[in-house]
Amino acid sequence: MLAGIDSGPIIVGAYTDGSGGVCPMLAAHRRGGRTSLASFARAWDRYTEAQSTRRATQRELRTLGAMLEASLWYEPDRGDLDRAVAELRERGRERPKRDTGERDRSRELRRRPGWAWLRVFRRLDDWQAALAQAEEQQADQSAARLGVGERTPERV
Repeated sequence: MLAGIDSGPIIVGAYTDGSGGVCPMLAAHRRGGRTSLASFARAWDRYTEAQSTRRATQRELRTLGAMLEASLWYEPDRGDLDRAVAELRERGRERPKRDTGERDRSRELRRRPGWAWLRVFRRLDDWQAALAQAEEQQADQSAARLGVGERTPERV
């Protein structure tokens, strides 16, 4: 953006003015900067008190340049946060996972039908067969509640 504001006419109040003037964000984009911050455009127009499209004053451009340069030099003090994160990560490595007594039985139960809480279907015909069976069971339960004769379940 610094290169952009030095390269051509900068405006306030719009992205372009039709005579070569562009907003600072578009100027940065044309020079390789990849920003899509509409909030910058609103802040720039609010800072310059733009009522309509006009050229930015030298004072506004100097202030923007100073703010951009200052943002490049600014390094927030993250020392405490970085130390705390590193300490938590280290503690996680030191402490082994607690044995809950549960074990992975997926290999053992893989071929046993109905062992999973949620059955995942990889084929459409398997899903359709399971759906048909569930609908059949639902019909049987509804018939039993209404006192209609017993239906024989079909095997799928």
